[in-house]
Amino acid sequence: MLKQIVSAFAVFFLISQAAFAYETRATAAYVLDQGTGTVLLSKNAEQPLPPASMSKLMTLYMAFEAVSDGRLKIDERLPVSEHAMSYGGSTMFLDTTDRPTVKDLIRGIIVMSGNDACVVIAEALSIDGTEAGFSRMMTARALELGMTDSVFTNSNGWPDPDHRMSMKDLALLADHLIKDYPTYYPLFAEREFQFDGRAPQNTQNRNPLLGLDIGADGLKTGHTREAGYGLVGSAKQGDRRIIFVITGLETTAERAAESRRIVNWAFRQFSEKQVAPSGTVITEAEVWNGAAPTVGLAIDEDLKLLIPLLARDSITSEVVYTGPIEAPITAGTPAGELVIRAEGLPERRISLVAATDIEKGGFLPRMRTVTQVLMRNLAEKQADAPS
Repeated sequence: MLKQIVSAFAVFFLISQAAFAYETRATAAYVLDQGTGTVLLSKNAEQPLPPASMSKLMTLYMAFEAVSDGRLKIDERLPVSEHAMSYGGSTMFLDTTDRPTVKDLIRGIIVMSGNDACVVIAEALSIDGTEAGFSRMMTARALELGMTDSVFTNSNGWPDPDHRMSMKDLALLADHLIKDYPTYYPLFAEREFQFDGRAPQNTQNRNPLLGLDIGADGLKTGHTREAGYGLVGSAKQGDRRIIFVITGLETTAERAAESRRIVNWAFRQFSEKQVAPSGTVITEAEVWNGAAPTVGLAIDEDLKLLIPLLARDSITSEVVYTGPIEAPITAGTPAGELVIRAEGLPERRISLVAATDIEKGGFLPRMRTVTQVLMRNLAEKQADAPS
């Protein structure tokens, strides 16, 4: 078996280097086109950094998960411990006489960035009833979700030298929140929440993009002295959605300006193109000892590409597979990859599957295969022979 590389097709578009030349003011950043999975910007994105309140998204994810599987009810009332009440910073001003509902706590985390609300959720779900126990659960669950650069020591992002997340992990978490919990995701666009009228100075969502008519609908700001100002944001325009994470900005105004610049750049400099529907056969692969000499390799999902505007070069592609592929072959079995490259964008690999069943061949097909191999070996020897 040898690795086979075959030309699949070439899709030609004009590409301008200027389309990619985005210089962010953030110390670390990550921008993702959700529909195509294309990474538009990555700056120090896999470096574990203090996430501040942006790590509250992990507490929210686990709260949504618990409501969905029945461990919590959305209208259930939870007790407030002295430990939860002890947190300063952004809070709902909860005290031990309160019994807030899970929904109020979720809204308090999203809109008010309530440190105390996070702890109430944490202690309710913790394996041992403590915030520390919940933090260990957060770290383990994050790893299961593919977040390899995240360690949690608390539920709310309170400064701690060991509490760290990467911008890439935060973007992955945002992607999960949007896809896994569409019922609850609209809560991230809520601009105001007044809990019991007790915190009039902390009722407004800090997300600077909400209400700007650019499609922004989430997710969470963050700020500590160590982390600077950050934002996990998302915006949808038409059928496209982008997710972005920035951190390390010096002021709220700089965070707002940089966030808006990123959203405008991501939507204006790239467009999504439908290239081929699911089931399209990209190429034919050789078959070993099969009833047919080749099998089609097809994409098993609609192929969409994000195309940089103002273009000059081409987007090229090739199919890579190990072959000849030995029969029998079952339709739908992964059999190769379509590799797409565009200058200025990361390489994209798309799984290809066998388009049809290929049974093991009888005597004649096997003899045909043997003959083909012998002829090929003979041709290779002749080509290598000295002249």
